[in-house]
This record gives sequence, C-alpha cells and structure tokens, in this order.
Amino acid sequence: MERIILGIDPGTRLMGYSILSIDGNRAEFVTMDVLNMTKIASHELKIKKIFDTTREIINSYHPDFLAIEAPFYGKNVQSMLKLGRAQGVAIAAALANEIPFCEYEPRRIKQSVTGNGAASKEQVAAMLQRLLRFDGNPRYLDATDALAVAYCYFLNNNNSTPQMPQTSKKHNSWASFISENQSRVKKS
Repeated sequence: MERIILGIDPGTRLMGYSILSIDGNRAEFVTMDVLNMTKIASHELKIKKIFDTTREIINSYHPDFLAIEAPFYGKNVQSMLKLGRAQGVAIAAALANEIPFCEYEPRRIKQSVTGNGAASKEQVAAMLQRLLRFDGNPRYLDATDALAVAYCYFLNNNNSTPQMPQTSKKHNSWASFISENQSRVKKS
C-alpha cells in the first residue's frame, strides 16, 4: 500500500518541503522545493503564508503523514520562538486536514540518513541523492533538509533496511553495510 509523506523543514525565511512516496520497503522521491519568504517583512504574514502553502501542498499531494523537523535550541530566544511558531502553523495545517505528524530532532535526522549526527547539510543532500536517485541539486539546502525529514520517517517506520546504491565505495555488500552501521539497523 502506497503512503505519501510530507516532509517539512520549518523556517520563517525559507521553509523546505518535500514529498516522498513509500511503497512497501521502497521510498521514491516525488518533489521538493522551498517557500521563500525573504521578501515578506511582517512575521504575521509569514505565518499565514506557511499555513496557506502547507494546505496547498496537502491539497495537491494528499499526504498520509507529516514528518517535521523539531526546533533546535540556539542562543537567540527570539529566533527559536519564531521557528516554533512556523513549525506549529505547519502542524496545525496538517491537523486541520486530519493528517498525523511526528517531529525529529536535526541530529536524529542526520544520523538516520548519513550515519553521522553531525553531518553537514551538503553531506545529507549528497546521501539523499544517492539513496533516492534524483537529478540535479536544489537551489536551497532547506529543500533537501525537508526530504531528509521524510526519509528519516521512512527509515524509522519501516521494517526493512534502506536501499544502498551499489556504487558505494565503502560497502560492497549488505553484510558489510549492516556490520558497520548497527545503530541504523532496526532490530525485530
């Protein structure tokens, strides 16, 4: 049974979003992009834009689930509050459409996708490109961050191990991949 996952990397300047299709133990890239709000001056208008755009994405793709990045703790409290509002509004748009959600911390997302919780945005994007085999590089890494959230959901809610491309130089078999990545393998 196919499931559609909406991944969101919330933000009040750029909000990344992605759609991932899951069929059994296969994840397939559908789309990703960003909502660019850098020219919107009012925080209230940005919040409204996030809500409206999230609802538009939901109406276009009919996702079964929302996976969203949790706000990270920083030194700037005001920035964290704004980010929390952005996340909350995206979640509210999903809930208004009766779509369940879960949130993942940035470190867990990176760990799930790359095996390294401290991976750079570029490393996450490169791994996703290998795993999901999509063409081109997005203009903003916020889009691949959103895809990483959706893929993290796939990895954490699926009973199979991820498909690793055969072109990997480090691993030449599933056995070698599994033996070196015990933390990424779900035990039954």
